[in-house]
Formats: sequence, C-alpha cells, structure tokens
Amino acid sequence: MALSRVCWARSAVWGSAVTPGHFFTRRLQLGRSGLAWGAPRSSKLHLSPKADVKNLMSYVVTKTKAINGKYHRFLGRHFPRFYVLYTIFMKGLQMLWADAKKARRIKTNMWKHNIKFHQLPYREMEHLRQFRQDVTKCLFLGIISIPPFANYLVFLLMYLFPRQLLIRHFWTPKQQTDFLDIYHAFRKQSHPEIISYLEKVIPLISDAGLRWHLTDLCTKIQRGTHPAIHDILALRECFSNHPLGVNQLQALHVKALSRAMLLTSYLPPPLLRHRLKTRTTVIHQLDKALAKLGIGQLTAQEVKSACYLRGLNSTHIGEDRCRTWLGEWLQISCSLKETELSLLLHNVVLLSTNYLGTRR
Repeated sequence: MALSRVCWARSAVWGSAVTPGHFFTRRLQLGRSGLAWGAPRSSKLHLSPKADVKNLMSYVVTKTKAINGKYHRFLGRHFPRFYVLYTIFMKGLQMLWADAKKARRIKTNMWKHNIKFHQLPYREMEHLRQFRQDVTKCLFLGIISIPPFANYLVFLLMYLFPRQLLIRHFWTPKQQTDFLDIYHAFRKQSHPEIISYLEKVIPLISDAGLRWHLTDLCTKIQRGTHPAIHDILALRECFSNHPLGVNQLQALHVKALSRAMLLTSYLPPPLLRHRLKTRTTVIHQLDKALAKLGIGQLTAQEVKSACYLRGLNSTHIGEDRCRTWLGEWLQISCSLKETELSLLLHNVVLLSTNYLGTRR
C-alpha cells in the first residue's frame, strides 16, 4: 500500500500516464491554467480601456447623484429655509450657464455668417440684449469678490440685497413680482416730471399746429386719458429736431428720461444722451424684428417681458390686454424713422401712463 502511494506521487510529479482520478485531474488542470502566462483563452472576458473608463464614469455619476440626493433631503429636512435659497441659487446658476451657451452660439453664428445684431431674429436679439444686461449687473459682484475672503461678504450682500445685486434667475417668484413693481414705481415717479418738461418747450415750437397737438396730448395725459395712436404720430416732426430731439433736450429732461428707462441718472448729460440713444435704437430694432415675427407667435411670458421693457407694468395686466398694448406700440414704432426716435423714447411715458387705469 505504501508502494502504491509512492507511485501515485511520482506520477503526479513526472506526468506519468497513470490516471489518478477525476478529482485530482480537475485540480491539476486548474493549477496549470493558473500558472499559464499571457492573455486568457476568451477575449470576451476582458473589457477594453475605453469601456473601463466609461463604466468608471457611469459609476461615479451614479454615486454623485445618490450623494447629492441624500444631501438635498438632509437640507430639506433640517434647514428648510436655507434649502429653498440653495435650490433657487443652483437653478439660477444652471439657467445663467444655459443663457451663456446660447449667447455664445448666437455670437458664433453671427461671426461665421457676417450677421449684424439688427439682422437677427427677434428671439435671438432679445436673448443677447437680456444676457448683456445680466452680465453687466453681475460685474459688480465679480469685482468686489476679487480680494481674499471677500466671497463671504459677497454671499451676505446677495442675501441682504437681492434686488440690487442679483439678476432675475436668482429671484423667487414672489420676489420677481415685487421687484418689478418696485422698479416700475421708480420710473413712474419721473412721468409727471417728463410731462412738465414737454409743456415747458411748447412755446419754443415754431409750428402752431404742432404746438396745439402737443398741448392737447399733455392735457389728455394729465387728465388720465389714454392717448390714441394718431395723437402721438401727429408729433413726429416735433421730436425730430429742436427743441425735442435727443441732442437738444435739457440736462434735467435727459436725467428724467434716464430714470424712466431704468438707467442711472448720475452720469454726465453727454453720456446719458448716448445711453438713451443706444437703448432706444435697440428697442426700435427689436420692434422691427417683432413685427416680422408677429405678436401672435410670442408666449405669454414673452409678451409681458416685451411690454415691461417698453414702459408698461405688465405684471398685473392680463395677457390679451398686454398684446393689445404691444400692438399699439409696434404701430407707432414701425412708423418712425431713425431721426424720430426721440418720440419713441418719450412714448415710454406717453403710451403707458394711463393704460387701463395704471396711473396711480
């Protein structure tokens, strides 16, 4: 029996033809396959480097989403007020980033095809205009956050003064309504002042018919009557040169118009005139593009935004009435030449002051 065990061991070591049995043969095959060098027998069991990276990225993304979801639930459960602010801030960043990518795509297309701003479709023109305005407002935050540790002060200022420092993407729905009302109240304060300046220049108008039309228009507005389109267009010649052309307006008149357009009035009069000309020219170009598109193609939010830009507080007015008012504005704007844009600038006051009882 001891001799048989020795033979069995020798056959295992030297590879004898003696078959030791099924179990030993299986273990020997596994041992030999484990000692083999080189690639495995089947290439299907090994993934390519690209597949490995793809699977790793998918795993990281899945884990990140899971951790992010747990973090959101933790904030919503233990810090509900902070969670609301955090959610609005994150959504605002996403919307601002999306606006930046769209603006870059529009600018790239303009550069490739040699397209000017006034040749763009209405929605692209409006997007670039609004994005420029948002970026300009964000510049102040960017400047004051440059010094070390100033970002903590920036977050505090953003929390305390959201209307002054943040753009619309970072406002709550209630804040959007309240802040638009506040801004409109600021520009409404300048309306009586602008009407009084128009009355003061009436004696300087040489044409008797124009003097009568302007007097009648100012009287209607002061009595709370909404002027008709022909009442405003009758004064086109009056606003194309002295004394109501943009370059001929008095400094105080220019400051009042700047406040009506929600522009700062603390700059020198030449710079204020330049900003008023630029803003009015952009609105005139938008009006032409909108007339090509058609008011009926706009969504309810686009209609309200367009009305608010042109002087009407559309936050508390129905969509149908906003469309009616915007149609009146377009009839006047598309009838004016570039030399008559001073009338379009004053139309912010003339057409919006008494519309549907908005005078308060």
